[in-house]
Amino acid sequence: MMRPYTPKDNVQAKAYYTDRFWVAPKIPEEAVPEEGLYAEDLAAVKAKCKVLNAYIQRGQLVIYINPEDNITALKTLIEERWYEMLSEMSAVDFLAERGGFEIFYQILNLNTARRIRVKCFVDEHQAIESVNPLYRSADWAEREMWDLLGVKVNNHPYLKRLIMPDDWEGHPLRKTYPLEGDEFAQWYEVDKIFGKEARDIIGPENRDPARVDRYDTERFARLGHEVPKGAPAEELKKIEEEGVVTPVHYQEEEGVFLVEKFNKAPKVLDKRK
Repeated sequence: MMRPYTPKDNVQAKAYYTDRFWVAPKIPEEAVPEEGLYAEDLAAVKAKCKVLNAYIQRGQLVIYINPEDNITALKTLIEERWYEMLSEMSAVDFLAERGGFEIFYQILNLNTARRIRVKCFVDEHQAIESVNPLYRSADWAEREMWDLLGVKVNNHPYLKRLIMPDDWEGHPLRKTYPLEGDEFAQWYEVDKIFGKEARDIIGPENRDPARVDRYDTERFARLGHEVPKGAPAEELKKIEEEGVVTPVHYQEEEGVFLVEKFNKAPKVLDKRK
């Protein structure tokens, strides 16, 4: 018996989650030691703001705080515990399950080579304070977070789209964003270059990520069936029809010799030496 079909109109406006989605197994969480550098790091943060949770995961300290305390916690770890490098920051889409985003800051202590991950959770329309005054590397990371996920960042010096065009609609890294793009994405370049009146003449863009044209010699050729770049597709078709396989070369044309093709049969030893 087939499942009843449920229409999913305006899918980007709906964040849905079902038990059919695969969920990766969670990495074990260990208690923070009562002594040591991580214990001292955690104590320094607890002295300045509320810590919702803390644990060790894969040898790294993870501290969960309220979003309004992100500046206080990170500033404390910089000034008192010397975590002076922000190696990575971004957000994870939990709109379907929890109605918001989990933001993380991966920071590094260059003196002890230890890393801490500071995490917090914001609702879909809740803004987070920019940490750009503390870490200059947060500049583009926060712009990317806004551009691709739609997480608002307060007091950023230049919160503009970083990867997508300024007039783009939607945020492509959200889980509800269609893999092939929505209607706006499919017609973006046509509308931009030729105008909407040319839609019927040109047609929508092909954004199928699985489409590979085997006869597109500009970007695809099978090993053993190489053809010169830009050669007509008929040349590759002719090679396949005649059963002729062009020789495989391991160097550029007229380039310096690198390596010959190894044709000798392997020797099997009866006993290990």
